[in-house]
Amino acid sequence: MKRIIAVCFMILALCITGCSLEAAPETGESGENQKQAESGEEQQEKAESTGPVNRETKVADVVSDPDFEGFGQFLFPLDGREADEDMTLENIDSLLPYHNDIDPDTTVDVINAMKTSVEEGETIFYDIYSEEEKQEDPDKENTGLFFFRGEENAPFAVVNAGGGFAYVGSIHESFPHALELSRQGYNAFALQYRTGGADVACEDLAAAITFIFEHAEELGVSTDCYSLWGGSAGARIAAYLGSYGPAAYGGADLPRPGAVIMQYTGHTDYTENDPPTYACVGEDDRIANWRTMEQRIENLDAAGIETEFHHYPGVQHGFGLGIGTPAEGWIGDAAAFWQDQIENGQEENER
Repeated sequence: MKRIIAVCFMILALCITGCSLEAAPETGESGENQKQAESGEEQQEKAESTGPVNRETKVADVVSDPDFEGFGQFLFPLDGREADEDMTLENIDSLLPYHNDIDPDTTVDVINAMKTSVEEGETIFYDIYSEEEKQEDPDKENTGLFFFRGEENAPFAVVNAGGGFAYVGSIHESFPHALELSRQGYNAFALQYRTGGADVACEDLAAAITFIFEHAEELGVSTDCYSLWGGSAGARIAAYLGSYGPAAYGGADLPRPGAVIMQYTGHTDYTENDPPTYACVGEDDRIANWRTMEQRIENLDAAGIETEFHHYPGVQHGFGLGIGTPAEGWIGDAAAFWQDQIENGQEENER
């Protein structure tokens, strides 16, 4: 009887011990290896692209997407800040206080087009300054060119977003334009320039044009009859470079653009040798009065410069592509104006 009781106690003890060992967390070398493996899997997942984006995609996720490593901080005007963790591509309006008519579908289209280009092995961002130049002036770290490829050896455009020289609103005012131009076959660049004033922004545009000319063969672009585009502050720097050329702002001694395309700016400076100029503005613009823009175009006309001018009823400042407004479709008119200059230049060369 005593022997039976002892055996029962032994069985009970083994059961309790076995159950305890089975339920306890794994320790030792094998446990550490498992943790490291799990950590590696998590890191791998984080290193993978987030895939296509949509309206609900968070801005912070786009900025940190591995596809955009090294330049994701320039996709939105965050100015060194981290994006609000709840901000999505649907509600970026607060980042663009000087802009209106921001279309979320256009934003999504732009980001997905960029991601597709990267995933197909294309380089979409280029530095315009050397490492030595950036070391001498650290602010030049905040510059670069986004490339939207069109047809091989087609002419190129440089598009400059506005933002009152306080921010660069590329997501609304240069990326969509450059993407649309590339889909029409042109090569298009969107410039990330330094904020703080027209002087440094013009220097950056001059450096960008110089970079493109120096690397035209590598980039696969024609330098004939290139065009400069811009909205608001971006239109000012496009106009300055059109009037005075890259060399006036520290760039190489290069031809001035074959056309300047300007949106909504109060810029009045001009020369009698300005390039052909297309301009458009909304009649409800409270920042750039459309009459001021009209007067500059009339001055260019009087100097014998080819121009085209449009003003749209009920449209405010910073309308970008103007999706859903009376200005929608303006970019097609502007591209046709530029194409006319390209063809005129070709005819002159053939004579």
